[in-house]
Amino acid sequence: MLNIKEQQRIYRHERIRKGVAGTTERPRLCLHRSLNNLQAQIVDDISGKVLIGKSTLAKDVKTKSKTGGNVSAATVLGEALATEAIKKGIKKVAFDRGGYLYHGRIKAFAEAARKAGLEF
Repeated sequence: MLNIKEQQRIYRHERIRKGVAGTTERPRLCLHRSLNNLQAQIVDDISGKVLIGKSTLAKDVKTKSKTGGNVSAATVLGEALATEAIKKGIKKVAFDRGGYLYHGRIKAFAEAARKAGLEF
């Protein structure tokens, strides 16, 4: 059984997902935040495929930050995901914050991804 905060986040995410969908021209960048890590995926919802997936557990991200559950790790992850996306030809994405507040790690990730060249 989920706690009340997580249940409310899931309801918020379902509400957000009604308006945010990833297409082939503009795929969806979705985030999942846990206590110790942050996961990000770029998804094409039309074909139902994950184009790029990265986490703070990835080797290139883990070497640059001590832990995966802080703002500096989120910044490193945002830069790494954006550079990988640009290499694959993805510049514009639809940002799906996953029902989390645009604050802290989520904000740090988004700003780092924008700085590295993603548009959303």
